[in-house]
Amino acid sequence: MKISTILSFLPGAALASDVLSVAFFAKERNQLMDFISNNSEIDYGCRPVVMAAGDEHKLHAVVSEEHLENFKRNLDPNLVRVELLHNMNKRQTATAPIGKGDRFKGGKVAPRGLGTRKPSEYAGVQAAGILNADEVYTAMKGLEKEYGMSLFTPPHKTFEGNSLIGGVANKAEEIKKDKQYIYFTSGIHARERGGPDNLIYFVSDLLYANKHRTGLTYGNKKYSNSQVKKALGAGIVFIPMLNPDGVRHDQANSNLWRKNRNPASAKPNDTLSIGVDLNRNFDFMWNFTQKFDPSVSPASTDPSSQAFYGTAPFSEPETQDMAWVYEQYPNIHWYIDVHSAAGTLLYSWGDDLNQSHDPNQNLFNPAYDGKRGVVEDDVYKEYICQEDWDNIRIAANRTTDAMISVGGREYVPQQAVGLYPTSGASDDWSFSRWHKNKKLTKVYGYTMEFGYATNFYPTSEEYIQNIIDTNAGFMEFILTADEIGLKA
Repeated sequence: MKISTILSFLPGAALASDVLSVAFFAKERNQLMDFISNNSEIDYGCRPVVMAAGDEHKLHAVVSEEHLENFKRNLDPNLVRVELLHNMNKRQTATAPIGKGDRFKGGKVAPRGLGTRKPSEYAGVQAAGILNADEVYTAMKGLEKEYGMSLFTPPHKTFEGNSLIGGVANKAEEIKKDKQYIYFTSGIHARERGGPDNLIYFVSDLLYANKHRTGLTYGNKKYSNSQVKKALGAGIVFIPMLNPDGVRHDQANSNLWRKNRNPASAKPNDTLSIGVDLNRNFDFMWNFTQKFDPSVSPASTDPSSQAFYGTAPFSEPETQDMAWVYEQYPNIHWYIDVHSAAGTLLYSWGDDLNQSHDPNQNLFNPAYDGKRGVVEDDVYKEYICQEDWDNIRIAANRTTDAMISVGGREYVPQQAVGLYPTSGASDDWSFSRWHKNKKLTKVYGYTMEFGYATNFYPTSEEYIQNIIDTNAGFMEFILTADEIGLKA
């Protein structure tokens, strides 16, 4: 039995003050999958994830108070019921502050991560708060001044006139563009606070440890100075904040803003319709209404949706800049896009379940258009060669094992389709490039989701733990990549 849509009659945007974390429960998994299909405009975070919860199944989301009351009135509790997550909402009222001023003094002071500090020193980082958008730039300039780290500015400016900033970390003084094999990005979804910090503090740890001939310690996980040098030797390219317009807006308003700020598709008097979900804007099955089964909604054509895919693949300057890096550093072979909040490490593919026996079932075969994305059926599954499948799973498993071992929380490695498909994502597009053009370097793409489900604004304690978790994961990811092979 289908769960009917009950949000269609509800007025526009939920305000920051009335956004609540909830969970939907059902006896059967397909009852929640049916609910998702009929309520695709609900904010499920990065993607809807149905998980086991005792003898039931659970689905996290964030909704307004008005939406919650309507769900309570209209849902049949014998099929799907909704509960307010009191512990989650209590946490979200005590979120980590956004830093004020400029702790890096315009780039005169370099950031220093947690892996080269004693736990007794974490309090200073915690008290200073999450990096404000301006500090992301001055932190990068501080790394340039202190360690000679090379910076770059991609060519496309955002709608609000901001430039992205990136860095290249390597143990060699001379940066050669054909010697960079690792690529990290973060901050593509504005509300996922702490993502840029995770990358900046990790790279600062590597550079500090290399200069001072020390190792790194993340909770219970330790790395030697020789491992630090090996990680830097892999050549790390990173853009810590892909969506500066959105981050500035979210930090100023605390309204769980996800998209960029491009108003090209905006509707009159509908503030939610501003912007594009940048992680649905890449050229991977972007035209999902053609590529996927009609019952599947991996993105949205509605500008008011959190998952609005834009007007065309790469319609946004931010996604163009992310792609530009591959042109500048053509030998990149391993990629992670950093997100919150789900506690997972996702690997390709994201459109359907993997299979390695039928290469005809592939994303470029129009014979399967309109058939992808129904994960329970056998009509279509996405092809991946067995060697690639093995490699990406090994790296995912080792990375999450390291994140778990620090002593913080559980992390789960899983295929990106998870329990629900997506289109237009950076990780799948990165992996798909080689499948379309064999002259390009094959890139293994991942999405790292730190933190707790729908908890986009961490507390101060969680903010510190997220840095420790992700930084151990980044380190293990690079070392595993080096072991499997940095060159495609």
